[in-house]
Amino acid sequence: MTDWETRLTSVDNNRIVRPLEWGAEWALHWPLRNGLAPGQLPTDGEKYLREYNQRIIANSDEFFSYAVPADFRLEQRRVEVFSTRDIPDQALERKIAGTHAQFLRFTSPVHTPYAENNLVNARWFPARGRKAVVLLPHWNSDAIAYTGLCRVLNLLGIAVLRLSMPYHDARRPPELRRADYAVSANIGRTLDASRQGVIDVRCCLDWLEMQGYSRLGILGTSLGSCYAFLAAAHDKRIRAAAFNHASTFVSDVVWHGQSTRHIRQGLESEIDADRLRDLWRAISPMSYFTQFARWPKKSLVIYAKYDMTFLPEFSRQTIAEFALHHLDYKVVELPCGHYTTGETPYKYIDGWHLASFFRTAFDY
Repeated sequence: MTDWETRLTSVDNNRIVRPLEWGAEWALHWPLRNGLAPGQLPTDGEKYLREYNQRIIANSDEFFSYAVPADFRLEQRRVEVFSTRDIPDQALERKIAGTHAQFLRFTSPVHTPYAENNLVNARWFPARGRKAVVLLPHWNSDAIAYTGLCRVLNLLGIAVLRLSMPYHDARRPPELRRADYAVSANIGRTLDASRQGVIDVRCCLDWLEMQGYSRLGILGTSLGSCYAFLAAAHDKRIRAAAFNHASTFVSDVVWHGQSTRHIRQGLESEIDADRLRDLWRAISPMSYFTQFARWPKKSLVIYAKYDMTFLPEFSRQTIAEFALHHLDYKVVELPCGHYTTGETPYKYIDGWHLASFFRTAFDY
């Protein structure tokens, strides 16, 4: 299993090692600013962002607040793969050629320097009834991943918005092949991308409510699982949450995970794991279990026994927090790794657990 997992993480050979950047300029438009005039940057970026993390955690409802977009619209658009590989899968491209689908589009309340990223994109899988789920894929997923799972949930009477996370697929700036700006050695930009991901999820919930859906849930995989937890900790409308791979701190994954070796390589000459944890503490699930426990919801936590990206010991620490806070949750351990979860037969086992959870999760 370790060999298989290693081969899968080595398929993409276009990972770029980028140097550490504090990215304090990304905080210029955040709430909770303290001590600096508008437009003024700090002289010590690390100290500034470390203290900012503390303010965010203490006032996280304000940090993840937003203005509801006024330009929601459904568009009929051509389905594209948006492969992250240097050589895209031509057979997959041919398979979807000429296919069109409905996409929810709106302007993200979080403005970035990238026009593509500022336009939120979520493929719409409608279903009758009142149940709906926002689905967040994994980091660097292509644009058609999880569409099979969306259709399975439709068969269960659950509508799905499959959200393109910040800097992914249709939202990817033209200079990128991968979603490098979502998680990178730029500390401030990574914080900003997480904030944007959470706020975009909440906007999707707004739109679903406008369509008459009142039983709302969330499903996230890997990085999407992190965003999903943060959203569920700050939006009481989420009544069911599935975390497909779970970990403690964003820094733990980046520092120890196999698929983020290139990010660590850009960081480790300038910073250590403990300093990085403090800089990304405000976008880490472990910081928000008290907020998560504020409202009743059912949760599913899935982790992989041989995971080399979200290490199993980190997943078990997260699960211990669910128990410590007396939450309503179920745990599933898959007999595979992080990337092998997407391979046969494990993808079907994973999908079965996710679908089974949502089949009854709203029944309370």
